[in-house]
Amino acid sequence: MTRSYYTPRGGLPAQHEQLYDPARFTTAYAVIPAACMTDIVTSALPGWTGARAWIIARPLSGFAESFCQMIVELSAGGSAPQPETDAGAEGVIFVTDGVLTLTLDGQDHQLDAGGYAFLAPGADWSLKNAGEATTSFHWVRKRYQPAPGIAAPESFVSHDDDKPAHVMSNTDKWATTRFVEPDDLRHDMHVNIVTFQPGGRIPFAETHVMEHGLYVLQGRGRYLLNTDWVDVGPGDYMWLRAFCPQACEQVGDEPFRYLLYKDVNRLPGLTL
Repeated sequence: MTRSYYTPRGGLPAQHEQLYDPARFTTAYAVIPAACMTDIVTSALPGWTGARAWIIARPLSGFAESFCQMIVELSAGGSAPQPETDAGAEGVIFVTDGVLTLTLDGQDHQLDAGGYAFLAPGADWSLKNAGEATTSFHWVRKRYQPAPGIAAPESFVSHDDDKPAHVMSNTDKWATTRFVEPDDLRHDMHVNIVTFQPGGRIPFAETHVMEHGLYVLQGRGRYLLNTDWVDVGPGDYMWLRAFCPQACEQVGDEPFRYLLYKDVNRLPGLTL
């Protein structure tokens, strides 16, 4: 399988274009199309140099509440000596373009496209772009939720190419690339890659407690979000609150792949 990782480039659509669909925000889900990732919606990040970010998910009362996700573009020579300022936060970095240098607990790691790093709460880490080309990556953040008798997870570095795709029990057209084993209760979030081969689908409306962030890395699909079917493609982002019904169908000849966040492995609290 030839892999590709869509990366936004900014800019603005031409004046004759009308790229209004499928952008939407409902009480159950949001869709942020790739066409929305323009220069005018980027944010600067305090303490970073040579960087801009598309913030595509953040905790909102009454909507998705557990995580933040952003796409960060780091120009040549750009850096972040202390990216995370919340000592209780954990994170995942996933590189889609260029080469990123991650210094983690004093050791340098070169992450190219497909590179993945889990950053444990309280980890000592920094980022820089030591190359001559811009690099882009996703940064997913969550406040870590400790569990009695279970140690906090440790940081690690991996790559999309290094992990097998686990197929579903009754089909070879739907598989998940897991960077953390589902029964590892140290982890209270998963950031995985889901792949649907041509003809693949989720054949029922999933309805569950986990929140989701889904970023389309490659290919096209039709996604059921609550009661609406939405056509999505490379660079489109979907944000689903808990219990939003969801399903999908792969479209076209190319595999449909997306980066998937979900919160897992914790007893729900009883207060808001």
